[in-house]
Amino acid sequence: MEWMNNLFEQYGYLVLFLGLFSESLALPFPGELAMAISGHMSTLGNFHIPFIIFYSYIGAIIGTTITYFIGYRLGTPFLAQYGKYVLLNQARLAKVTEWFGKYGNKLILVSYFIPGLRHFTGYVSGVLKVPQRTFFALNYIGGLVWVLVYVSIGKIFGPDIEHLLHVASRYFAASMVILAILITLVVLLKKNKERIFSRLRGRSSSSGSKQNEERE
Repeated sequence: MEWMNNLFEQYGYLVLFLGLFSESLALPFPGELAMAISGHMSTLGNFHIPFIIFYSYIGAIIGTTITYFIGYRLGTPFLAQYGKYVLLNQARLAKVTEWFGKYGNKLILVSYFIPGLRHFTGYVSGVLKVPQRTFFALNYIGGLVWVLVYVSIGKIFGPDIEHLLHVASRYFAASMVILAILITLVVLLKKNKERIFSRLRGRSSSSGSKQNEERE
């Protein structure tokens, strides 16, 4: 954590903007740790929360927007050839694509909280031709919630943030996956509501006719 403090002392808010931007491009940078440390430093008077949130959020969404258009314009062949430079090999690309197939576009909303997913969501969303309005809405909302959560962790818990970040990333990711599954189930139930009710009505009517036959 000391090296991160040194970066903040030298470059200030620029660390948040460039760091979160780089992480969104799938380049190695501990964005969650940076936001949490800056949140803690705000309690010491070195940083101000509105600026921390602004620079973190802008860096994150600009990066994901760029990756979306890379995937959208250049597609799978480009990522298959050059994705390895941002750790997006063919196996990982296939895995993230499979997750989109299971959970749909709602995965974009929670992707920031899932390690190993948020770095590639923009690329894969572009490749899959997710509608721009859908991607921007879900990505920008998810990014804002992500920034607020980790800045708040740093501000509230201070020196214990490293341990808390480990716990948060472990359990919050699992809860987000469960939430995405529940949302998917609700959507499927709504779409198939009439079919389900018609089957239930059919079963109830058939059981009623059987009972009438038995009485006769």
